[in-house]
Amino acid sequence: MKKVLFFLLMLGPSLSAQGYRARVEGRFQAVSYRGLQLDSIAVTDTVAGPTGGPQTADGFAVRCAPGASYCMFFRPGAVQRGAPFVTSADVSLWGFGVRGLSAHVNARAATDFEASGAWPGTEPALQLVTAYADYSAERLTARAGRQLNSTRLGMIGFDGASLTVRENGRGLDASIYGGWGLARGVALPVTSPALNPLDDFQPSERQVLIGGSAGWIGRLGDVRAEYLREVDPHTDYFVSERLGFAAAIRPVARWSVTGGADYDLAAGWWGSAEATVGYAAPSVSGSLGVRRYRPHFDLWTIWGMFSPVPYHAVQGQVTVRALRQVQLRGRAEGYRFDNAEAETPLVDVEQSGWRGEVGATAWLATAWTIDAGFHYEYGPGAASTGASGSVTFEPPNHTYALTAHAASMDRPLEMRFSESVLNLFGMDGSIEPRSGMRLELGAIHYAEKRNRPDAAAMDWGQWRVTLRAVLAFGSGGDLGHLPPAIRRMPGGRAER
Repeated sequence: MKKVLFFLLMLGPSLSAQGYRARVEGRFQAVSYRGLQLDSIAVTDTVAGPTGGPQTADGFAVRCAPGASYCMFFRPGAVQRGAPFVTSADVSLWGFGVRGLSAHVNARAATDFEASGAWPGTEPALQLVTAYADYSAERLTARAGRQLNSTRLGMIGFDGASLTVRENGRGLDASIYGGWGLARGVALPVTSPALNPLDDFQPSERQVLIGGSAGWIGRLGDVRAEYLREVDPHTDYFVSERLGFAAAIRPVARWSVTGGADYDLAAGWWGSAEATVGYAAPSVSGSLGVRRYRPHFDLWTIWGMFSPVPYHAVQGQVTVRALRQVQLRGRAEGYRFDNAEAETPLVDVEQSGWRGEVGATAWLATAWTIDAGFHYEYGPGAASTGASGSVTFEPPNHTYALTAHAASMDRPLEMRFSESVLNLFGMDGSIEPRSGMRLELGAIHYAEKRNRPDAAAMDWGQWRVTLRAVLAFGSGGDLGHLPPAIRRMPGGRAER
């Protein structure tokens, strides 16, 4: 990270002769929430509660392990406070004297001003998300450095090189990439101390990966196949090895058929898959599909030993522009888990469930937007029902916006000794004092109550205040040779 910042500082004096684009975002939050304190009591000091189970004399339900001398329980702890500040920067540079050569850097810095350790995600303090050199020509793209590839097999991060070759006339392309892998879901090596919850189970060396893809894009559809292999160099064992397939067919105007699947070669089973039929028109759009989901775990973790059970689902959604100013939407899904082949003689566990949502958005006059929705879900272990709504005022010039929002959710927890009732309300405001600058301020209150028949039915309410600033700037040299119609397209301002 320090080397990247030093490189950018040294490059600063010469930026006037080059093209560059930069986006810097800073976000500060002030948070306070209920803490918990683990406590214990001797088995002989417990009393029978109203439901017959053991509890403390002051009414806290306890958990007593068979044969243990003490029972454990949680009581309200001190209020926890956090003041995290996160800054991210995304910089692109070009004009190095070689046509098609550019450099891209995305970095993140985080700290908690409370220094209490109550807020997660502030370690490590500096994090390099991507940093690579890119050479692009009509038929070839080559990259070297830290990269994140979005594929059907997930977001693949690595330090290495990639090469893509295209035959634009026939719609063909092929890619290959490889290097030292990053941990799944985060831009950190798997050996990082920040990713050490399993102690001795954590790999001692970074995995080595190689992957590739090939695809075809045509007028009536496109297809793509992908392959990824990851190996632990310390043991020469597989971390993972998978194949992925995806296709889309557009037989007639407004209609599409998409689908895909992945296969875990290392585990020897099919992973996730889906197939969807979609229709899109100015006044109505919708889709109907089936899907299968099975989580993927690297072989070095212990989670793969549990043989994750997939579920199968049927889902549909529709959006209708009922009036010029009103849009209606609906979504529903039913799902069922495969048999886990695990015996639970004392518990009858649900294997299927469903979820649904309906909502509407209305645009009043030229500045007001009203949105409301209702959802319901019932499935294994829990259920939830709730509603949400918001009112936004934003003038046509988009220089500022004000939003008031509220939501409510009720969750009866089948497997737990409680029921959660959550209500929230908040306000958000934003202003763009000039092009390329956006300032935001928001406050939200969560009022959560855990309904349970003991003294642990405490209030989990909390406040959060957020301050965010976004700056976008650049040399503008890249815009001079673009057609006027392209220069007038949205996107020149800071992200909204």
